[in-house]
Amino acid sequence: MVTDTVVAVLGLGEAGSIISRDLVASGVTVRGYDPVAAAPDGVVAAGSDAEACAGADLVLSLTTAHEAEAAFRASQPGLGPRAWYADLNTSSADLKQRLAALAEQRGIAFADVAMMAPVPGRGLRTPMLVSGAAAAEVATALTGLGANIEAIPGPAGAAASRKLCRSVFYKGMAAAVTESLRAGQAAGCEAWLRDNIAEDIGAAMLDRLEQGSITHAVRRADEMAAAAELLGELGIPARIAAASRDWLEQLAAESRPAESRAAGYRADGSRSSA
Repeated sequence: MVTDTVVAVLGLGEAGSIISRDLVASGVTVRGYDPVAAAPDGVVAAGSDAEACAGADLVLSLTTAHEAEAAFRASQPGLGPRAWYADLNTSSADLKQRLAALAEQRGIAFADVAMMAPVPGRGLRTPMLVSGAAAAEVATALTGLGANIEAIPGPAGAAASRKLCRSVFYKGMAAAVTESLRAGQAAGCEAWLRDNIAEDIGAAMLDRLEQGSITHAVRRADEMAAAAELLGELGIPARIAAASRDWLEQLAAESRPAESRAAGYRADGSRSSA
């Protein structure tokens, strides 16, 4: 891709803002929209999803799974015939397939992108998998901008399924850490237990598992609900996935006042900034 490339980023939260900055550093024009978050330095702030997408060669959706379809619908008036639309939200394969079907109906090239590790500290170098009709094109485009992305065979939803299968392990481990530390607190041995676990997995990993679960509880609860649903479809009892979902839902409920957002998408697909 050349430097006159325009990339639209929908959703400028933690992942979206970090990736936007890396895209700006790569030399492309980046236009972003989020109803709440401000655009990072170097990103051209748009007034709507459609405005961000107008004239874009590549669109990266980094909203949430709940907002993914609304973001796609809201972006359509601005999507050109040669734009590639990549959904990077962690969601079920069913949602990715639904988005792909909507895109196909409108002649839009769609790709399902799964980010396989946390974005902070990695940015565009976060390992990613991509599947779907536009997988090869999106992989080539993002690789040219410095991304660490691999195209895999299969339709939209294939990348999402791999991510969710992996999430059963990592979010399950996070749930085990959370439950263990709560037990240690109740038993009066939390400090000892924390040090003991850190000896085995490292203090940084312990902090990532515990604090990451608290900070991103809402999004990760949705992720594990999708994982439990996938395992059910595969005929696998979703014991760990369901337990992880339940823990994350509890953490989300405990921190809801701090987690609540002042804006989102309306049911009709438009965005609200109030």
